[in-house]
Amino acid sequence: MSNPTADWERVGDRFYRKVKLYDAVFDQDLELENYIIAGAPYGGAIALYRDEEKIHTYRGSHAAKTSIDIYSCSGRLVRRINWDKGPIRGLGWSEDEKLLVITEDGSVRCYYDLQGDFTQFSLGNGAEEHGVKACRFWATGFVAILSNNHLIAVPHYFEPRPKLLAVPPEGTVHSWGLIPPAYTLSRSVEVLLALDKTIYVIDTSDAEDRLLQDGPFKHVSVSPNGRFVTLYTEDGKVWVISSDFQKKLSEYNSKAKTPPKDVQWCGNNSVVLAWEDEVHMIGPNGSALKYYYDGWVHLLADIDGARLITNDVCEFLQKVPEDTEEVFKLGSTAPASVLLDAVDQLEKKSPKADDNIKLIRSSLDEAIDMCIRAAGQDYSSHWQKQLLKAASFGKSILDLYNSDDFVTMCETLRVLNAVRDYRIGLPLSYDQYLRLTPAKLVQRLINRHEYLLAIRISKYLHLPLDNIYVHWASQKVRTSAADEDTICSTVVAKLADKRGVSFDAIARSAYDEGRTHLATQLLNHEPRAGKQVPLLLSMEEDTLALDKAIESGDTDLIFFVLLHLKAKLPVAAFFRLLTPRPLASALVESSAAANDTPLLKDLFYQDDRPLASANLLLSTALHQPSPAASLDKLKLAAKALAESKSPAALAHAKSLADAAALLRAQDALTRDLDAPYVGLSLHATLHALLRAGYAKRAARLQADFHVAEPAFAWLRLRALVAARNWGELEELSKGRKSAIGWEPYFDAVLAAGNTRLAAAFVPKCTGRTPQQRAEMWVKCGMVGRAGEELARARDAEALEALKGKTGDRAVLAELERLAKTLRPKR
Repeated sequence: MSNPTADWERVGDRFYRKVKLYDAVFDQDLELENYIIAGAPYGGAIALYRDEEKIHTYRGSHAAKTSIDIYSCSGRLVRRINWDKGPIRGLGWSEDEKLLVITEDGSVRCYYDLQGDFTQFSLGNGAEEHGVKACRFWATGFVAILSNNHLIAVPHYFEPRPKLLAVPPEGTVHSWGLIPPAYTLSRSVEVLLALDKTIYVIDTSDAEDRLLQDGPFKHVSVSPNGRFVTLYTEDGKVWVISSDFQKKLSEYNSKAKTPPKDVQWCGNNSVVLAWEDEVHMIGPNGSALKYYYDGWVHLLADIDGARLITNDVCEFLQKVPEDTEEVFKLGSTAPASVLLDAVDQLEKKSPKADDNIKLIRSSLDEAIDMCIRAAGQDYSSHWQKQLLKAASFGKSILDLYNSDDFVTMCETLRVLNAVRDYRIGLPLSYDQYLRLTPAKLVQRLINRHEYLLAIRISKYLHLPLDNIYVHWASQKVRTSAADEDTICSTVVAKLADKRGVSFDAIARSAYDEGRTHLATQLLNHEPRAGKQVPLLLSMEEDTLALDKAIESGDTDLIFFVLLHLKAKLPVAAFFRLLTPRPLASALVESSAAANDTPLLKDLFYQDDRPLASANLLLSTALHQPSPAASLDKLKLAAKALAESKSPAALAHAKSLADAAALLRAQDALTRDLDAPYVGLSLHATLHALLRAGYAKRAARLQADFHVAEPAFAWLRLRALVAARNWGELEELSKGRKSAIGWEPYFDAVLAAGNTRLAAAFVPKCTGRTPQQRAEMWVKCGMVGRAGEELARARDAEALEALKGKTGDRAVLAELERLAKTLRPKR
């Protein structure tokens, strides 16, 4: 049993530990001093690229080929990416383990899955002209410095929008670093540029001189939380200052004659300096610790420590967590330490175990919690078990204790120990695991093709499994050498009973590899048409895509396919697709009726529908700006109908001929009378002519178009009343007959307010009863004439009632006289 404090070292008033993660990491022939190394955060992969400025040992033509090698922390080769795109000036990782490669000409490649697949963009902003000199990275972006000292920032990898920062002063840049946007007041990246003897802080709008006098500074490094900055001076001193440059926190004199090759932060509380085979770790207040190695050492900073990489070993340097220190520190009297000792005594069957429990009985719950937390921070499985055993022993003593944290920690440690195995090579600390999240850890395993472990962890932690199966199947269809039918049957058999698996993503991978037939086969197993159709369209399986959309019954999806096909295909080919598919044809017709008249016309022609074509042309003719254009449309409509032998088409043809004749007549009237007649209906035209006093022209138009006499009489009545042409109406009142009777004349004239002329039509309303005619007289204000009408009808009762409708004494006397004539003589 190893001593848990054996690898601890005191630095000032704090303890630091160097945990050996893996040994025999790289082949001894690999000259690490000749490589540029970049490590992904959270114990992620390591990228190696041979430094072209250094001389290498020749190891054959194969070894001479330039490549980017991706390793796990345990030294297992994950991927080798051949490189022939020019000098690399930036090599870094995002927090989700995407590898960023920036070339001298400003081209950026983002390798997103550790397998060589990438997206690419360019920095622009003069990068190709001046050349990229170096790059600095943070979790979601990076900054590139050009040879003219201009700075280009890319805030996000998923949506790269390179932008130029404020222009710094001219001069030699000795070193530089950056503060990520999350830790600046402006919420934009700030670059710390060591120029001459000072530091400039550069953001999107300003370059501010911090007025330092002790430069030049050979190294600038910012802590992970953005609060502190390390500066390495030319005379070998290390300063730790606040990031606002207002307070100097510590100073350390390395007494080195040459500057270190790298300066990184170890968490947020210490700084690590690395020379070829020597490492200095500087703690608070300038206290330091030194480590020596047999070979070249590289530093890879992380959020809670730093990885030290040599050919022989991968180590993790960090401050000892407070809970771990409280439990294992020599002479500790913390309740958790006493509880751990109690378990040890219990295993020895010593009564001292009971004495220990009595000592910490009042704070036993606190001791249990600390043991659980300390177990999470330890890399040794032995001490993890001991600490959890102590926590379990303490729980058994308490009557009431919530075990959720204990269960969660057991699950977490099982996962961490599994991925820390040298065959996987992900040496996550507990804090890194919490920051990374289990879902992203599973994604890292997927990218490494560790599907079995990813599935087991996902099941263990109740995470979704579908993305694991999809990734496995996608790789299967991309790399398998079997025939396409065999691959399809293998994939379908494996995934048939798996819920949530999307076959469209697998089919897209097959299509991207040029396996179109396999992609089509796989899509047949995708139940969601909305997933099938877009890929089928991109595969140019237009007919199949349209059929799948129609089968789904989703009109929006059908419209999506139709719009795609309309833009892609010639009109004739597009209509040939529609002909055997009435639903699609109906949707095109309804859409074109509102938005695309030419397409609708072509559709009717293609379907041999002359009536529909003629109706469309007629509707179009009504909206033409000139009569000539309207006549042209009507001629086309007549031509379309002439090609049909249907009786209905013949009837429509006569209507079109009448419409054309009316349009010509209206055009002539418009020219002759200087009034707008074009576009009116036949009745409206007649009404306008009669109202304007052109009775003869109206009569001629009536005869030409065979307008029925009653209809013409109604139009004339309304036009004359509207024009208040009382003279013409009075002449009409002298006539013997009316095609519509005389009652409409009475009603129209009375409504227009001419009671005198209205009264002239009352005697002609012979179809009305005497009582109704009497009422008509009353409406005209002629109560006396109403009395005479009733007296002739010998209606004494109605005559008596009539007296109440007038106050004129003469009229009353006349009514009385008429009433007497109706009374029986004595």
